[in-house]
Amino acid sequence: MMTQRFTAIQLNQSFSLNACCPIALNLTDFRDNALLKLQVGGPFVSGMVDLTNEEYILIQVEQTEEAGPRRRRAQTVIYNWTIPLHSERSDQVITTKTFEIDPIIITVQAFVQDNSMVPLSMTHQSLYVTRERQVVIAAVILGGVYVLIIFEIVHRTLAAMLGSLAALAALAMIGDRPSLSTVVEWIDYETLALLFGMMILVAIFSETGFFDYCAVKAYQLSRGKVWPMIIILCLIAAILSAFLDNVTTMMLFTPVTIRLCEVLNLDPRHVLIAEVIFTNIGGAATAVGDPPNVIIVSNQDLRKSGIDFASFTGYMFLGICLVLLTSFPFLRLLYWNKKLYNKESSEIVELRHEIRVWRQTAQRISPASREETAVKCLLMQKVLNLESVLRKQLKTFQRQISQEDKNWENNIQELHKKNRITDRVLLVKCISVLGVVIFMFFLNSFVPSIHLELGWIAIFGALWLLVLADIQDFEIILHRVEWATLLFFAALFVLMKALAQLQLIDYIGVQTALLIKAVPEEQRLAMAIILVMWVSALASSLIDNIPFTATMIPVLINLSQDADVNLPIKPLIFALAMGACLGGNGTLIGASANVVCAGIAEQHGYGFSFMEFFRLGFPMMLMTCTIGMCYLLATIIGLGWTL
Repeated sequence: MMTQRFTAIQLNQSFSLNACCPIALNLTDFRDNALLKLQVGGPFVSGMVDLTNEEYILIQVEQTEEAGPRRRRAQTVIYNWTIPLHSERSDQVITTKTFEIDPIIITVQAFVQDNSMVPLSMTHQSLYVTRERQVVIAAVILGGVYVLIIFEIVHRTLAAMLGSLAALAALAMIGDRPSLSTVVEWIDYETLALLFGMMILVAIFSETGFFDYCAVKAYQLSRGKVWPMIIILCLIAAILSAFLDNVTTMMLFTPVTIRLCEVLNLDPRHVLIAEVIFTNIGGAATAVGDPPNVIIVSNQDLRKSGIDFASFTGYMFLGICLVLLTSFPFLRLLYWNKKLYNKESSEIVELRHEIRVWRQTAQRISPASREETAVKCLLMQKVLNLESVLRKQLKTFQRQISQEDKNWENNIQELHKKNRITDRVLLVKCISVLGVVIFMFFLNSFVPSIHLELGWIAIFGALWLLVLADIQDFEIILHRVEWATLLFFAALFVLMKALAQLQLIDYIGVQTALLIKAVPEEQRLAMAIILVMWVSALASSLIDNIPFTATMIPVLINLSQDADVNLPIKPLIFALAMGACLGGNGTLIGASANVVCAGIAEQHGYGFSFMEFFRLGFPMMLMTCTIGMCYLLATIIGLGWTL
């Protein structure tokens, strides 16, 4: 056995290992350090597999104590960390684990079928803060970000950036200093590419007048009645989001809804919030509708347990249909005392909106030259003139609100004259490109062998449409991209990954498992479903549901494999999926579609705050999660479905 001595600082070590040559790392100079973070890289199999006939690496962690002035005596093995090896020895996978003993000896052994060499790399790093203190630090940072967003102290993008900076500073303080390249890798570029590509597509699409035309048609279909129109929009959004990405659905629906509300003299905020709530509900119905579901059906260990695309979609679809049926009357109850119509005439509302848009346009111009300064002055003068007209109209205005437009047939004719398709050739090009993009989205969901991610599909579609549309002034299209939303997501990805490094998500998973183990065996399955469901829902309202789902899956697998617990894995996974998807409606930053919708609405002058969304979204989240929990308990506990 080879023995090497290292000090307790961050150290990179690369070596090759076979069955005849184990390696021992003697880490004795820890002083007052609280934790040891061990990161191992090698040709590993991601996930958990049955090691009966598999090749694997065994890492044994032993604690030592002083037996004399010059000798140290190793005690019993405290941890056994088993990592399965990939048969082809090709993929380099990095895995990390943290230990709470001091000082220690780490022994690395290879168990292989032949005497082949296994290339490994190892980094061990001492941390100065215990797990409990790390969780407290992470909770304080997350709470601070929420305070900034809830009370609108700063813009939510700046709040996310400050939170991610604070989390990185906390990591540096405890001794875990991620490099710049590591932090950049934390950002989910596929999501950012999807958002950017779809923003370009929608920006060009809006030039055709198609959204105004759709608004008039929806007004005609609802015969001027508000609630039939809202129900139609929410139902279509829920159906589309079951097959498309939630973000894509809201990017297509938000401009149509805003224009339709302007036609009906409605406040778009309440209608948009209702739409995005039903988008998140509909996304939970299938295996491709929401990112947590995609993570679940893509997990190889869960596939071996019988959770595939068909079985997962079939069970979730039935439950979400039940949730949808009860959500519409509950939404009507929540909106019972809300004034959906604007309190002023449509002329005054449009004039206010025009003033807001012209002012935003003027503020975006940076007076770098004499001409730009002159243009900005002209725009501000136009704003002053419009404000003067607005004051005159307000003096003579008499409020007349009608719950139903009795002259809707006459208005339809006027609206058709004002809102026509302005560029039919461009419309054909946009529909063709968007149709191909959506078809590729479906193809990617059902035929994963094409190896083309959603972000790349959206980027290719945007580039293709830019070429076909022959856009001369490219800057106009770029001005319509929600750069603040993209930056918010980038900062949010860094924040959530840093909080995961601070053990926050792991702590939630471990505490959930401990609560389940404390329940008597005859009630354990029912209590496990309830706990996993509500912990997932509440956690997904506060933190991103993607890293939470990815962290909870191995926790639940370990729990199901524990002989003392004796729980089936399928009910726990379905409870996780139901809670993670429906929990996104709890807060404004609980789901990506919420943030995208708020960003587009803000660009159109109808932005809504965190509390405006919370007053409607959180009660809907509680109601839908309650119905989902009852569905799980009735089918699994009551009917005894084996799934």
